Amino acid sequence: MRLCVILLLTVSGVVAQDTATAGRAAAVPVLVELFTSEGCSSCPPVDSWLQKMDSSQPVPGARLIVLSEHVDYWDHDGWKDPFSSPALTDRQSAYAGKLGLATVYTPQVIIDGTSELRANDSQQVNQVFRKAVTRPMIPVRITSVSTELGGPFVAQAHVEIDGTSTQRDADIYMALALDHAESDVLRGENSGQRLSYVAVVQSLTKVGKLQKGKKFDQEVRMKLRPGSDPSNVRMIVFVQDSGPGEVVGATSEKLSDQKSH
Repeated sequence: MRLCVILLLTVSGVVAQDTATAGRAAAVPVLVELFTSEGCSSCPPVDSWLQKMDSSQPVPGARLIVLSEHVDYWDHDGWKDPFSSPALTDRQSAYAGKLGLATVYTPQVIIDGTSELRANDSQQVNQVFRKAVTRPMIPVRITSVSTELGGPFVAQAHVEIDGTSTQRDADIYMALALDHAESDVLRGENSGQRLSYVAVVQSLTKVGKLQKGKKFDQEVRMKLRPGSDPSNVRMIVFVQDSGPGEVVGATSEKLSDQKSH
């Protein structure tokens, strides 16, 4: 629990600045990945922190694009997280290897695929966000999103990525995430709590390859998980070096803001 409290205090120190001039159009996208679990008693405060970061967008010069990624290695300890996925556990493990971390843990925050927020080091937290807003990013656009409602719901998007300035190939990912979610935990470390989340990843798929010096301009289709409400889904597209490595571009759109047919 102390880890979470320190995280909230140190990040608040970073973002307690005037954001009036940080318009969305000029803001630098920053991908904030939270690896979390309903089976972890230290996670709920950081889940709440992520919701606040998403709703208030408090980092000057940044557009925070958040993902709640529920891992499954807590599922054996009295409560199975309904949002957990072994694929997300594998993603976290890949980060641990790439970043030279001794182990995986929850809650863990990774910024732009390159930096881990160390909750007890306020100077490091400041440095991570300062660096994130100064990095050049590849333009990523979702120019249209539609939802096919007949049979299994399918989200379709036109994705445009300008890679003419890049000197390396990169992977293109699309995530479909619940815009918001709630869960009553009946057992385990969080027994009796009603927890809430933002941008809960339901699927994370590599949908293409960005070749150095070229553009990506394609229609992408992905099935929504059965039972999902399209009005409660957001689509996140990001470009990342293999590894997983550095995130070099990202954007997000809510399906509720788009059309269905």
